[in-house]
Amino acid sequence: MSRLERVFHAVLFEVLAISLAITGLAIFTDHEVAHLSGTMIVVATIAMIWNVFFNWVFDKFVPGKKEQRSLMTRINHVVLFEAGLLFFTVPVMAYILQVSLWEALVMDIGVTIFITIYAFVFNLAYDHIRAWLVERRSPAVA
Repeated sequence: MSRLERVFHAVLFEVLAISLAITGLAIFTDHEVAHLSGTMIVVATIAMIWNVFFNWVFDKFVPGKKEQRSLMTRINHVVLFEAGLLFFTVPVMAYILQVSLWEALVMDIGVTIFITIYAFVFNLAYDHIRAWLVERRSPAVA
């Protein structure tokens, strides 16, 4: 995957994730959508930077065709990614929303549980759609 495609992947992932996370947080908290939107944009920016870096490192340790990755590899990928992201985002959420670190952790864990499931489904679909598109563009071998 090229660097440009990695950036495309991260941006597509985050745009969908931000929209869904803001909706969920607005339903389950007393925070205004405007505050949640600003917070999630900052969190998403951190996540995009982390996404590009983390996936680059992960791909170095787990080479091969992504669409052939095992279920365990995909689970490990998501868990490691989200655990690393929590480290960066909890203090940011606490500061922006003016809540305690504990409250930010609880909110972030809620978002993380959702995003973990979302990431699994998104990446599985992305890898298979990408493989299908690449295969379609390849000249047929007779």
